[in-house]
Amino acid sequence: MFEGVGFDVGAGDLVHVRGANGSGKTSLLRMLAGLALPAAGDVLWNGVSIASEPAAYHRELLYLGHLPAIKDDLSGAENLQLASELDGDSLGEDAARAALMRFGLAGREDLPARVLSAGQKRRVLLARLLTRRARLWVLDEPFTALDVKAVDMLGALVTEHLAQGGSAVVTSHQPLPMADARIVQL
Repeated sequence: MFEGVGFDVGAGDLVHVRGANGSGKTSLLRMLAGLALPAAGDVLWNGVSIASEPAAYHRELLYLGHLPAIKDDLSGAENLQLASELDGDSLGEDAARAALMRFGLAGREDLPARVLSAGQKRRVLLARLLTRRARLWVLDEPFTALDVKAVDMLGALVTEHLAQGGSAVVTSHQPLPMADARIVQL
């Protein structure tokens, strides 16, 4: 596990959390997402503990874990619409299809997720970045199972998010395809 980790993330900031397998990267991201509590210290958003106002914080956050987190019996479009409903929003079918198309899944929007490859399932998950407006993206190994084209698409999307004043904290074992990442080494 880790100790003594502290960093700030502001508008336009990209933080790359690195470390060996088992060093605590996913645990750190789960703490940032409010899914686990730190043994010491606190996670602050706008100077306020996320534990004191979790609903306000979660409206500003999009956490995508390292597992696909999609339902195999639903299509990509249905998965995006369900995720939106769970977030308390509504996502039309056209918007879901557009997000999937941007991630290279044209013609696969209606297929059950179980027939998609691992990389295609990851693309369905990552399409949430296009459908859920959040200031802070916390992404655990988002490049896993992606081909070169999808890595470039995701890199461009994160760069666009940062340019619009968003922030991102990303774990990855490989170098990020975005410039100016601050490194947090565990």
